[in-house]
Amino acid sequence: MQLQLSYFTQYKHNAKNEVLAGLTTALALVPEVVAFALLAHISPLVGIGSAFVICLITSVFGGRPGMISGAAGSVAVVIVALVAQHGIEYLFVAVVLMGLIQIGIGLLRLGKFIRLVPQPVVYGFVNGLAVIIFMAQLEQFKVRDTAGAEHWLVGAPLLLMAGLVALTMAIIYFLPRLTKAVPPSLVAIVVVSALVILGGLHTKSVGDIASIAGGLPTLHVPQVPFTWATLALVGPYAFIMALVGLTESLLTLTVVDEMTDTRGRGNQDCVAQGLANVASGLTGGMGGCAMIGQTMVNLESRGRGRLSGVVAAGALALFVVAGAGLIERLPLAALVGVMFMVVIGTFEWASLRILRRMPRTDVLVMLLVTIVTAVSQNLALAVLLGVVVSALAFAWENARRIRARKHVDAAGVRHYEIFGPLFFGSAQAFGEKFDVADDPAEVIIDFKESRVADMSAIDALHKLTERYQRLGKTVRLRHLSPDSRRLLGQAGPLVDVNIEEDPLYTVSGANVMY
Repeated sequence: MQLQLSYFTQYKHNAKNEVLAGLTTALALVPEVVAFALLAHISPLVGIGSAFVICLITSVFGGRPGMISGAAGSVAVVIVALVAQHGIEYLFVAVVLMGLIQIGIGLLRLGKFIRLVPQPVVYGFVNGLAVIIFMAQLEQFKVRDTAGAEHWLVGAPLLLMAGLVALTMAIIYFLPRLTKAVPPSLVAIVVVSALVILGGLHTKSVGDIASIAGGLPTLHVPQVPFTWATLALVGPYAFIMALVGLTESLLTLTVVDEMTDTRGRGNQDCVAQGLANVASGLTGGMGGCAMIGQTMVNLESRGRGRLSGVVAAGALALFVVAGAGLIERLPLAALVGVMFMVVIGTFEWASLRILRRMPRTDVLVMLLVTIVTAVSQNLALAVLLGVVVSALAFAWENARRIRARKHVDAAGVRHYEIFGPLFFGSAQAFGEKFDVADDPAEVIIDFKESRVADMSAIDALHKLTERYQRLGKTVRLRHLSPDSRRLLGQAGPLVDVNIEEDPLYTVSGANVMY
């Protein structure tokens, strides 16, 4: 992503760039949203209506200008079982509840916890999404026969489709070297579409997926009984949808921040996503979140502000109300070519170049998140697994670092100088550093290069002091940091030790007075 930074930051915000970027993004949204709606076994119009509502609200109120949200596949995967087992009306309730949960998370300012996601997890997330986008495009190389069975394109239709895809990608790649006056993706779509339509070429079009003609979303109160039983039924789905949606949105926000060298507002985006999903549910729509593929299209087309998202939403509405006939004639090859270029731009190629220089644990985490994201399409699960593995690896490494330096002073007092943090991972190794039976009557444990971090550390101190006390020996703690003192003070009678009071204590070069 860093290699693309100069490309993405060289353009100033202006209305022309924003409008053209919005139109290009809308064209790229249509086949994706329709495919996601069909995946969830709901009408394509429901998906497009949801994309219009979600894209419009998040573009106006979201915390990341330039980021495009809509009816996303990650959420569609979660709702398949709900729609199949209980019907679409229960889906609308779940979407509203999903939005309320997201609003609550934003108001509680919990979006900041995205900072805890390690870089290898972000790499794996981005690479996994690139794989998902790529695999989704391969579906466009299939056709249905008269019996409804799907088959891969072969012969002349396959060559024509592949040729048009290659032409689209070539235009997107080479056009910026000639001119940057218009988005290359939009030019590619227009040129390839004109070639197909005016040349009478027979290839798959948007209309072969589904019809998008219809009207704008209207207020729709879900037709379900508003009881505790309904809440218990949709609650688990809503919670998972909320977490999946926010995970993809906040990580996409992080990626866009890096690419544009700007800073988005995670908590504001959580609230905006929640408002958008509440509105979507109350207008008969499916849930959604940020869409990294369409966000990349918007950025590549020089969309940086809120106007590009608003234009994209308005264009979607226009397509449905008045332009369905034209949009349905657009060749899928042009849109597939655009998304293939998005895959190339989304995949973190730098992660492959530094693979041999990364710690083995980080490589494992990156591959784990990539594989889980690509296979399960459960983004929340993939990121959670990555964070847990990274945290456990960090704890293991720090647990191995604890050590003790021993010496006896002129007064016959045994000193243990502890190095490394004392926490749940190092508590057992800490207890093994002491020779309780052979130590003298007085022992001093020096924490100048250590700290007491958690309840497991307190328990380790408690057990250690009990061992010394049973033998009539005295233990004193020296050079405890302020936070360690507070932790031991809160423990109260759990730890019965003598803490030496130092008039002056130095931590990392700063004097701390007690």
